[in-house]
Amino acid sequence: MSLFEINKIAGALLAAMLTAGIATTISNLVYPDPHVPEVLLAVPASDDAPAPSADAPATPESVPIADRLAAADPAKGEREAKKCAACHTFASGEPARVGPNLYGLVDRPIAASDDFRYSPAMTAQGGTWTYDDLDAFLAGPKAYVPGTSMAFAGVRDPAARAAIIAWLRLQADAPAPLPTP
Repeated sequence: MSLFEINKIAGALLAAMLTAGIATTISNLVYPDPHVPEVLLAVPASDDAPAPSADAPATPESVPIADRLAAADPAKGEREAKKCAACHTFASGEPARVGPNLYGLVDRPIAASDDFRYSPAMTAQGGTWTYDDLDAFLAGPKAYVPGTSMAFAGVRDPAARAAIIAWLRLQADAPAPLPTP
């Protein structure tokens, strides 16, 4: 094999690598955040699995809302609620936006704001906004009220939900009493 043929092969390999690099760079510019689907595996329950012990540490989800509210910082809740401000107002007398005004929300009947047209699912929900209801709703609005028109995905962090609820509680003429832990 002559030196000329070796140079042609090396040139072809370099050109292929350069083309692949350019294509990858352009792809990363066009699609910067690749979506990788999560794979969920169902694992059958085993009879040999140890039962959780009574002195095992509590997960954040297992801590009652009353305990989380006792430790919640309303100032953090105000910061966390900024994402809610895109659709909701919080001060007395402010008009509804895409969502209803949330002033005086804690212990208010569900779907009770007169200046907002609620979805049929929310209207049919009934009851009042208790701390437990608000916690469950903020965790996943569509799971708590199937058929709601609220497009918000929810707040996963239980401490952040408690902070938001603690701040919402203060947005009232007479804040509702905190539940006892």
